[in-house]
Amino acid sequence: MKNGKSLFGMILLIVFLFLLSNNCSNKTYNKIYPTLSDGKYDSEFPYRNCSTQLQDIIKSVKKIICTAEYTSYVFLKEKKISINDLSKEVIEANSIKKEISIKSKSGTATIISASMNHVALLTCSHISSFPDTIITYYAPLYSGAKKYIFSLSIKTGQKQYGVDIPGSGELSILAIDEKNDIAVLGCKIDIESTVHPPKVFNYKFGNSKDLEWGSFVYIIGYPKGRKMITRGIVSSPNRDNSGSFLIDALFNEGISGGMILAIRDGVPNFEFVGIAKSVSIDTKYILRPFQSGYEYSNPNIPYQGEFCVHKDSEINYGITYAVSNELIRLFFKKNKEKFQQAGYDFSSIFKDDKN
Repeated sequence: MKNGKSLFGMILLIVFLFLLSNNCSNKTYNKIYPTLSDGKYDSEFPYRNCSTQLQDIIKSVKKIICTAEYTSYVFLKEKKISINDLSKEVIEANSIKKEISIKSKSGTATIISASMNHVALLTCSHISSFPDTIITYYAPLYSGAKKYIFSLSIKTGQKQYGVDIPGSGELSILAIDEKNDIAVLGCKIDIESTVHPPKVFNYKFGNSKDLEWGSFVYIIGYPKGRKMITRGIVSSPNRDNSGSFLIDALFNEGISGGMILAIRDGVPNFEFVGIAKSVSIDTKYILRPFQSGYEYSNPNIPYQGEFCVHKDSEINYGITYAVSNELIRLFFKKNKEKFQQAGYDFSSIFKDDKN
């Protein structure tokens, strides 16, 4: 009987010590991290390891490649072809060179839906936006002189692909908003027969307007084609009525469309608050030899040929612009009927919205 009482007492002691330890632990966290229960987005680095959650989220982030095919024509200056002269007959009769060229862009997208045999990805519109026509001119002899066309490029086709999306093929543009730089791409896929179904982002879509000066965020994307995760601090929250904001995170080509994650009241409460859009750039205009492919290697002999103005851009690293979740929500609401007609249902994405 004594042994039974001793064992029971020992169990009670262990339970008491566990509860005490857990309570002390919570009190310690609350004391060290008093803002973890304030209902706001955190402004400090995560207080504990969150690699498991991030590794799960990263699976829904994909690299996308968009290409456009152009047919290009070149004209002699002596032909004096102006933009008002252009017609199919004039182009065919006066061009001295015709060639096919491919222009491509890469960026980042997030899988937001994979159901009903459809996959949809959210990204920035400028990744899949290519001009229908590109015209370059000979340098005019004087200000106000008539401009004559040097080359004309006409877009003849465009394709979009998602990298590492099992069972997917070419992506189509379901809806696009070039003003706010938002696009949704999609394709049909036989999910049931796919060995590794696409991973969908399954955390909450938050509110960019709740971000504050100093809010901590993660950015996930494909800068220079490499899957990476970086961090940043929010500045200028609510720069406009749509909740846009700035981040001090580094930005490289390819991370456009990358998701931005904030944390509300500690890990693992990740929330999607926007996508990385663009970076601050300084633009300079430089005179360079007009001929394409011209190699000028002797600095002691002045160049005697024609010049043209070349635009040179320099990135200001650490000033990244973001598309707010409020704009993304509005985009989905405006295109709801279009999405449904194409067989896509995004009602579950913002199911927790109180708006």
